[in-house]
Amino acid sequence: MSAREDILSDIRARRSGPVPKPAPYLVAPPGDDLAGHFADRARGAAARVSILGGADEIPAVIADVLRARNLPAIVHLPPDPSLDNLAWSSAPGLTLVHNAPGPDDTAVGTASFAIAETGTLVYTAAAARPASWHFRPGLEIALVAAESIQADLEQVLTRMKQRGALPSTINLVTGPSRTGDIEQTLELGAHGPKELVILIVPILGSEGT
Repeated sequence: MSAREDILSDIRARRSGPVPKPAPYLVAPPGDDLAGHFADRARGAAARVSILGGADEIPAVIADVLRARNLPAIVHLPPDPSLDNLAWSSAPGLTLVHNAPGPDDTAVGTASFAIAETGTLVYTAAAARPASWHFRPGLEIALVAAESIQADLEQVLTRMKQRGALPSTINLVTGPSRTGDIEQTLELGAHGPKELVILIVPILGSEGT
């Protein structure tokens, strides 16, 4: 037997046996208070979160958000019927426009679902809810119904499949846009909104697809 064969034989003899696969990693379930758990996770990702008593509070809260930031009282709305039906008359100082927002504008959108595990908003694209709406404004105000908050992404996908075909685009948004590519310094607003405000209400029209 050659020296090479001796070495290979020794390696084979020392080879360990099959190693069992580790158990899949599972995050602890968020519990019964999905809205509270989602809010905590979203705040940890630099989003501003408020839990409201009802959808009728939304216009006044939006007006307060803009006033606190010394921003123009102008809100860009997508062609979403659930937004048109809000009690905007309760905040008479707001001006509603329906053209696409720019980087210095404030836009309001509705998230179809939210994930409590990670504090993530789930936007399903539709004609009434353009996917680009969540990348254009400087300040995004997201509305989400507490009843649409799911424990994890798997449950969100299950809910979507129960309705039929999946939407053409699904955007997952966790906190405002950020990047650390430039000298490893965290910058907000690199590829989308610099600030994300989330308003949670018990019920908000009907869940969109």
